Amino acid sequence: MKLSFKNIEKEFSGLRVIENFSRDIDDGELVALVGPSGCGKSTLLHIAAGLEKPSAGDILADGRTIEGPHPERTLMFQENALYPWLTLAQNVALALEFQKTDKQKALNQAREWLAKVNLAGFENYYPHQVSGGMRQRAALARAFISHPKALLLDEPFGALDALTRMTLQDALRTLIREAGPTVLLVTHDVDEALFLADRILVFSPRPATVLKEFELSHHEKTHDLSEFAAMRREILGLLGIHAEQDQVIETPLLEEVEA
Repeated sequence: MKLSFKNIEKEFSGLRVIENFSRDIDDGELVALVGPSGCGKSTLLHIAAGLEKPSAGDILADGRTIEGPHPERTLMFQENALYPWLTLAQNVALALEFQKTDKQKALNQAREWLAKVNLAGFENYYPHQVSGGMRQRAALARAFISHPKALLLDEPFGALDALTRMTLQDALRTLIREAGPTVLLVTHDVDEALFLADRILVFSPRPATVLKEFELSHHEKTHDLSEFAAMRREILGLLGIHAEQDQVIETPLLEEVEA
């Protein structure tokens, strides 16, 4: 699915959050949005999901104006949003049941997807019985089970520890390769953006404008990002963070309150 943002602007009660944003996200491309908190990145995701209307401009999916939510576009949040009274399999199956899929068929597919995210054997566990990383794996399975054409990820691993986050980044990349959706990823983790993305858009403080766009090579990337060190330093510099060797000093730019 190709997503096209055309001259998007967004205001909340007179507060301008996004200013004249125009970009095409090509079919099967993964684009990461990086910028200060409160600059409008998540708002762009909500507009793409059809949950918010732009104050001006148009958002198109395969050439058609987005008027509201649609199963072809799945939004995944930092919180796993699993229902505590349902098992992991039932939570994942719910995405298909909402689309009127037979309940047993949905459960069978849910078990298959849980196996794909290394949760085979945990189908009948409840969310409180498994770790945060396992809950987020289940949320990933739920996001992919309906085969969305566009996947909109809002800090999906932001609440996890570093090791779990890296493991889930690997799992996400494998699922994306298999399913091939267009992906728009909001993240504050520059290393995550470098590891996963085909392109990175770095945003200014609100109202959000693109400070710079970075294209990444498509060769096999690993968590060793040494060859992207110069790009990483430049991105951090644009965000007001000064990195010297392995030391990172944060400036107030990233400490703004979320809008």
